[in-house]
Amino acid sequence: MFKGFYNLTSAMLTQGRNLNVVANNLTNISTPGYKSDDYTASTFQEIMISRLGNKDKSGSTEIGQESYILASDEIYTDFSQGIPEETGLSLDFAIEGDGFFAIQREDGTITYTRSGGFCLDEEGYLYLATQGRVLDVNEQPIQLVTDKIDADDWGGIYSNGGFLGRIGVFSFEDNGELERNDQGHFLPNGQQAQAVQTPLIHWKHVERSNVDLVRMVSQMITCQRALQSAAQVSKMYDQLMTKATTDIGRL
Repeated sequence: MFKGFYNLTSAMLTQGRNLNVVANNLTNISTPGYKSDDYTASTFQEIMISRLGNKDKSGSTEIGQESYILASDEIYTDFSQGIPEETGLSLDFAIEGDGFFAIQREDGTITYTRSGGFCLDEEGYLYLATQGRVLDVNEQPIQLVTDKIDADDWGGIYSNGGFLGRIGVFSFEDNGELERNDQGHFLPNGQQAQAVQTPLIHWKHVERSNVDLVRMVSQMITCQRALQSAAQVSKMYDQLMTKATTDIGRL
């Protein structure tokens, strides 16, 4: 009976972590370029179960395997395309297909994102608010000075017929190896970013998050019910064990 506590406790921990992931996805449903996460769990360790005789316990018969608990496996990011949404703002850009915008932070580090709702900083550089400057195909900041611009489908930016720069779009060999930071941007995690030669960029658009609202709400309800069920059964286990030990003490 005691092994039931392991199963129920691991179930509550697993559903709690899953709820955290679902809640984070729902919180960022309106965040441009956000990519949803999926939580996975696996059995911690399988143990061989054997049957022994009532009197002669010298031999045993293997009857199968069992795992006492579930453990966190990995959180996977869904990099599927979000829907480009027209904003009409001249400094908004959305990538269609593979790739990320490169953002240079104040400390010099470069992070990667699909969020293309840009603005201009105090020096006239194309800027992602609170994050850093947007880089061109040569990984250099793009100085525009003005927001009165035109743009082509490859990220080229023009003003009064003059070329100002081209927004860089960078891809990686394996997106699954990227590491998400606290701001929701991605770090290369040892991979080399490669400039996409012919990206498709929608001007005056931003990419919506790819969070599936219906699936997330359904998953949230399922996790909450599983968590409540595990907690209720765990309480029943505790009451049974309390009663059993009390009765044994009386004997």
